Amino acid sequence: MKWFKRIGVGILVIVLSVFVIVTLSIPADGLIGRDRIDSVTNVTIPGINGEPDVKAYVAKPEGPGPFPVVIMIHEFFGLNESIVGKAEGLAEEGYFVIAPDTFRGSTTSWIPRAIYQVITNSPEQVNTDLDSVFAWLETQPEVDASRIGIAGFCYGGRASLLYSLHNNGIAATVIFYGSSETDPEVLKSLPGPVLGIFGGADMTISEADVKAFEAGLNEAGISNEITIYEGQPHAFVTDIESIREGGVQAEAWNQMLEFLEKSLKNKDSTHQVSPSVYEPAFPLHYYAMLLYEHAFGSASRSH
Repeated sequence: MKWFKRIGVGILVIVLSVFVIVTLSIPADGLIGRDRIDSVTNVTIPGINGEPDVKAYVAKPEGPGPFPVVIMIHEFFGLNESIVGKAEGLAEEGYFVIAPDTFRGSTTSWIPRAIYQVITNSPEQVNTDLDSVFAWLETQPEVDASRIGIAGFCYGGRASLLYSLHNNGIAATVIFYGSSETDPEVLKSLPGPVLGIFGGADMTISEADVKAFEAGLNEAGISNEITIYEGQPHAFVTDIESIREGGVQAEAWNQMLEFLEKSLKNKDSTHQVSPSVYEPAFPLHYYAMLLYEHAFGSASRSH
């Protein structure tokens, strides 16, 4: 019996030790990486209504404009080189692209801190910072403020949807494998069409969830294009270099380009709606599965 107790105590000590190490690693990573955001931003946007300034990366097409705009929202890791590369790639297609830091100075490659970033930056705060970005865009001579869309990946996909529900000036919304909403009464506040791209092997969002999202959009009368790429994991569109190599990443990217061509460059009419007063619940299951996918699942292979 004594050796059973010793094994039990040993396991408990190991679990507690791991918990302490992971917990302490979150602020340690933040301290070590406090200057990371400066290397992936090239503009500081004044915060409106006394809010903090917002750092961002801006990629512009050649020529004088005015250009259609895409606000590009990063994954739960934060603004990084992958998003900067995709912003540059999209700018080459004729879009003024701005990729804001929505975590107020924090970016990481450490999964525990990535989750911490999501938990400690509320959707309301993110929307406030995106309001500053939107207000700044409206003052830029190179920008066509009537053609501002938003696109996001993972956490950024959900953030894009929530911002479109918040701001009726958004002309189009692109969601790459982000947790969605399914209530038609909520979705009817969307001011423009929606493109949703998901992976069939993504454990964070089931096919049933995707179908429920599509059904909710249809019932709400929102023009949409929802695609499940069979066999693809979460976060399967990795970086611009992989996109340019072709294959399924290029297929998904090109689907977005076709959608933006129709929705922004040759803008379809949007139905005018009032801004939504919506307080979303925290999608705990989505982020729990996201942690698993990036740490142990198919998405971990892309790190």
